[in-house]
Amino acid sequence: MSASSKYSAEQIQVLEGLEPVRKRPGMYIGSTDLRGLHHLIKEVVDNSIDEALAGYATNIWVTLHEENFVTVADDGRGIPVEIHPKVGKSALEVIMTTLHAGGKFGEGGYKVSTGLHGVGVSAVNALSDYLRAEVRREGKEYFQEYAQGKAKSKVTETEKNPSLPFKSNFVWTAKTGTKTTFLADKTIFSTITPEFERLEKQVKQLAYLVAKIFFHIYDERSGQERHFYFQSGLATLIKHLNKNKSLVHPEPILIHRVVNDVDVEVAIQYNDSFVENVESFANVVPTTEGGSHLTGFRIALTRAINDYGRKIEAIKEKDENLTGEDVKEGLTAVISLKMDSDSIQFESQTKEKLGNAEVQPIVAQVVKEGLDTYFEENPQDGRAILEKVMLAARARAAARAAKDAVIRKGALEGMTLPGKLADCQNRDAAESELYIVEGDSAGGSAKQGRDRKFQAILPLRGKILNTERARLDKILEFEEIKALVIALGTGIGDTVDYGRVRYHRIIIMTDADVDGEHIRTLLLTFFFRYLPEVITRGYMYIAQPPLFKVQKGKEVHYAYSDEERDQVLKMIGGKVRGDGEEGSRRVAAVSEANEDARRETEPAGPRTGNVIIQRYKGLGEMNPDQLWETTMNPENRVLKQVTVEDASAADEVFTMLMGDEVPPRKKFIQTHAKLATLDI
Repeated sequence: MSASSKYSAEQIQVLEGLEPVRKRPGMYIGSTDLRGLHHLIKEVVDNSIDEALAGYATNIWVTLHEENFVTVADDGRGIPVEIHPKVGKSALEVIMTTLHAGGKFGEGGYKVSTGLHGVGVSAVNALSDYLRAEVRREGKEYFQEYAQGKAKSKVTETEKNPSLPFKSNFVWTAKTGTKTTFLADKTIFSTITPEFERLEKQVKQLAYLVAKIFFHIYDERSGQERHFYFQSGLATLIKHLNKNKSLVHPEPILIHRVVNDVDVEVAIQYNDSFVENVESFANVVPTTEGGSHLTGFRIALTRAINDYGRKIEAIKEKDENLTGEDVKEGLTAVISLKMDSDSIQFESQTKEKLGNAEVQPIVAQVVKEGLDTYFEENPQDGRAILEKVMLAARARAAARAAKDAVIRKGALEGMTLPGKLADCQNRDAAESELYIVEGDSAGGSAKQGRDRKFQAILPLRGKILNTERARLDKILEFEEIKALVIALGTGIGDTVDYGRVRYHRIIIMTDADVDGEHIRTLLLTFFFRYLPEVITRGYMYIAQPPLFKVQKGKEVHYAYSDEERDQVLKMIGGKVRGDGEEGSRRVAAVSEANEDARRETEPAGPRTGNVIIQRYKGLGEMNPDQLWETTMNPENRVLKQVTVEDASAADEVFTMLMGDEVPPRKKFIQTHAKLATLDI
C-alpha cells in the first residue's frame, strides 16, 4: 500500500478545541449571514473534493432537506473510525470535534487539499445545532451524532432503521465514503435556510475546476435537481464567461503542465470588450485577491505577446513594448494551480491571496512557453490577439491624454472641484457622503435639504454615456463623467487610487420611474467597469425615496411601496379625495388595490377627515424639507448597499443588458417581461 493511499488514524494530527469557532465564527467562515451559511456547505464539500483530487472519489452529492437540514456525501474512502493513538478517541470524532485536525496535516494524508488550516468540517460541527456523520468503510457503516460541536455518543455501527430528526429521500449508493448531515445553529446565523440557486452556482464552479467528477445536487423542498460533469473544465468555464461576447479567436488557449510538483492549468480567450475578466484559484479555492500565481501569469502574458509582436515585426524595434494594461483589454482567463497542501501558503484565514513566492516563476515559465507554442502553431489567432492588444495600446495613449487633461484641469485650478458640486464641510472621507442626483430640480432640493456638514450633492444632467460600449478616452470626453471622477478624487484608469476617495458613502438618488432606473443602471455600469473597488469596498448605495405621501389633516405618512401605502390607509382610515385639478391627478394615481383598502377602512356611519394621496413621480416634486425627512436623514432614510457576490455573474449581466449583442438581451426581456413592474 502506497503512502498516499494509506489513510488511517495515524494521519490525523490534533492541535486545539472548538470553542474559538463559536466565540468568533466570522474569523473562520467570514460571516454569519446567508453567505456564511453556504460557506458551511462548501467546507463539507471541500472534504469530498479532497478525496476526488486524491483519486478516490468520483461522485459528490449535496441535498437540501426540509427543515433546513443539508447532506453532503461522496464515494471516497470514508473517514477513518479506528481509535486515534494519541487521543484515545475515534479518528472520526477527532476530525469532527477538534480544530486543526484532519488528513491534510502530516505524512500520508492528502497531497493536494482545498483546505489549509484543517478547520473545515470541525467548524461546521461547532456552528451546527445538529450534525450526523456516517462512514462506509471496509464493508461496515458507522455513525456519530453531535450537538454544537460536542459528540452525543461514541462512534458506533449504524442501525438498520435509524431514528433521524430529518426527513430524506436521498439514497446513498456508495459502497465506501462519507456522508455528513447538519443543521446550522439559528442562534449564530441570521438565516439557516440555504438557497438552491446559490448552491447551484457554488457547485458548478467547483465542477469546472475539478474536471471528470460527477456533482449531483437536490432540493427536496422544491423537487429541483442539477447534475454537473465537465470533461475539460477550464475550457467550458471560459466559454461560459465569454457567453454573449464577440470573440477575437474562436477557441480558448489551454495550457496545462506540472513543474516541481506544481500543477498549473490556464485557459485564455480574448473578446472584443474593453474590460478583463480573470479568475484565479489555488487548490480549488478562489483567490479573489490574486497572489503569486496571478502575478506570474500576467508577467508571462505580457512578455509572450510582446515577443510575438516583435517576431512577426508588427512591433518595430523603435516601438515601446505593450504594457500589462494593454493586454488586459478584452482578456478572459482562468488560472488554476494545485500543489502540495503542506507547502501552500495563503495570506489570510479566508484564503483569498496565494503567498508562495516560488510559484510565480513556475507559472510564468509554463504560461510563457505555452503561449509561444500556441502563437507558433496558430498564427491567425496570434495576429488577431496582437491586433486587439495594439488597438488597446493606442486607445490607452488617447485615454492617458484625456485623463491627464482632467487631472491637469484640477491641478491648474488648485484642485477646484466641479462647479455643480455642492461639497460638504467635513474632510473625513469615512464620515462624508456624496449624493449623485438626477437633474437640476432634484439637485436644487437636495442642496437645500441636506446636512452641509457631511452631505455633498452632485446633480447630473440627463443620461450619462453607456460605458459598457466605450473606451476610457471616449468616456472622459463626457462632461458629466469627468465631473464625477474629479468629485470622487480617485482618479481613473491605470493610476486610480482608492485611498484618495473623498466619500465613503456614494449614493445614487434617481426618480422612481423608468428613466430613473435607466440612469441608475448607467451609473452602476460605469462604477462596475471603471471603479469596481468603490463597490467591493462597500461605498456604493442606492437611495430609496418614497413613492407616496399620505395625508389626513395634519397627519402625514410616507410610503415606499404600494403595499406600504395600503397599510397606511388601513391604519388611518378616511375617504380618498382630490383638491381641484391637482387632486384629480392624485386620485388617478390610486390603484385598484388602494381602492379596495379605502373601502375596507371606510366606516358605515358618517365621519370627518379625508385622505389625500400624492404619488411622487420625481424627486423634484418634493420640497427640501420633505426630501431631507424621507430620503436623506440618516435617522429615517432607507439605503440599499450595492454589493458584488459573484463577479462573473455580474459581468455576464452587464454584458447582456448593456453590450452590443441584441439577441441575448431580447431573450432576457422576453423571459422576464411578466416580472417587470413598469411605472410609466
